[in-house]
Amino acid sequence: MQRIYLDNAATSFPKPECVYAAMDHYNRQLGVAVGRGAYRRAAEVQAEVTRCRQRAARFFNFPDPESLAFTLNGTDSLNLAIHGFLRTGDHVVSSVLEHNSVIRPLRELERDGRIKLTLVPASQQGLIDPGDIQCALAPNTRLIALTHASNVTGAIQPVNEVGQIARGAGVAFLVDAAQSAGHLPIDVMSMNIDFLACPGHKGLLGPLGTGLLCVRKERAAEIRSVRQGGTGSRSEQEFQPDQMPDKLEPGNHNGPGLFGLSAALEWITNESLETARSHEIALTQELLEGLRSIPSIQINGPATAEARVGVVSMSIPGMEPQVVSTLLDDMAQIEVRAGLHCSPGAHRALGTLEAGGTVRLSLGRFTTQTEIQTAIETLRQIAEFA
Repeated sequence: MQRIYLDNAATSFPKPECVYAAMDHYNRQLGVAVGRGAYRRAAEVQAEVTRCRQRAARFFNFPDPESLAFTLNGTDSLNLAIHGFLRTGDHVVSSVLEHNSVIRPLRELERDGRIKLTLVPASQQGLIDPGDIQCALAPNTRLIALTHASNVTGAIQPVNEVGQIARGAGVAFLVDAAQSAGHLPIDVMSMNIDFLACPGHKGLLGPLGTGLLCVRKERAAEIRSVRQGGTGSRSEQEFQPDQMPDKLEPGNHNGPGLFGLSAALEWITNESLETARSHEIALTQELLEGLRSIPSIQINGPATAEARVGVVSMSIPGMEPQVVSTLLDDMAQIEVRAGLHCSPGAHRALGTLEAGGTVRLSLGRFTTQTEIQTAIETLRQIAEFA
């Protein structure tokens, strides 16, 4: 049997061939540290990392490439923004849908008595109401933190509306784009985003160990470094440089990862995001309709594919999610994610927490219609066992 990979919400697979080639070129032909030398190969490495930064900035309509920091992953990006921006006495508004990469650092600050936190509720379809965000604002609210698309249901949140609310209130807006970057158009400026955090290894099709944090230029002075170390710049100083991106980029960069991410960004820029989104919607709708034809299967999230990214969470009453996942792999080598997906609040809102979560099928750029049909028919067989 041929492997069917439907766990792209965890990490995309496969990557474009150019990503593998770029990483191999770095490892075999270059292999030098980023920004740590003036010789020819060091200059070649630095030039490619600069191109990667510029490509990422253009992709998100972010006008200040030097205020875009490379990070370890999406979690790292979120932690740098949250711990670097918030101060004692601040109030934060977020939602019950957030990934633990948002909730845990916020809860840590709350437990230490540094911030107050308000989480707005979600509907049965896994959507938040911008009005709830507006009502939750307080005089000391400094940050709104919101996922762009749920990693549990794929539900696309009203980021444009919340961005307008944040801008009108003078509150900073942090968007977790882990599930939307590379899937949905993101315009940092028109969406009024102050901090955009995402991994490089999901919808952006880069390798693991890469991430991005866009810091709007007027917020750059307000974010502190939470890690300090060598930058290859201002080495005479004993304090971390104040300028971006060095402020947030201590230590050696992931050279091979950034070469791969640069190649991935060039690839997805040359491909039509609109075409990719149409492909994703069509296959997601086919998956939704196929699952609805199986009476015992329960589907979570919005009813239409247009209202979500290519993520579908489902369950079969009487069968544990992990059992369904194992059967999919055993019967047809279909690889999916089962459990709580590091988002217990989302499952609590959906009523799936006590059941151990759901089975999540997540599509990617290279998912085919044949693979979707195989997944539907295999789940039909599994449902007969329940």
